[in-house]
Amino acid sequence: MDFKEKAKQIKKDIPAVFLALKHEKTPIPAKIIAGITVGYALSPIDLIPDFIPVLGFLDDIIILPALAAFTIKLIPKSVMDECRIMADGMWSNGKPKKWCYALPIIIIWLLLLWLIVKAVWFK
Repeated sequence: MDFKEKAKQIKKDIPAVFLALKHEKTPIPAKIIAGITVGYALSPIDLIPDFIPVLGFLDDIIILPALAAFTIKLIPKSVMDECRIMADGMWSNGKPKKWCYALPIIIIWLLLLWLIVKAVWFK
């Protein structure tokens, strides 16, 4: 399996990670990382905006699959297998659009903007 296929498979696992987030057998650290992963996947605002040439698509190609792969490693295999079965075709007509998932990304951008303004004006 090459890198592109593996990245596509990991992106398909996002609904399963969403279900594992709610599963009672998922450990707390895995739930925290799963929440971050699902929030980032569902956020309509990217950490790196898509209009930035080359860098804009890094989140779709590298950041999201890396987050998902890390999350999947933290979730017990039996739980992940069960969630994959339940998630089959879950978001087949597109992932849900919810703006509340954009809040962490907006907070990060505002924090970065505040740090830049502080560095420039308040030397």
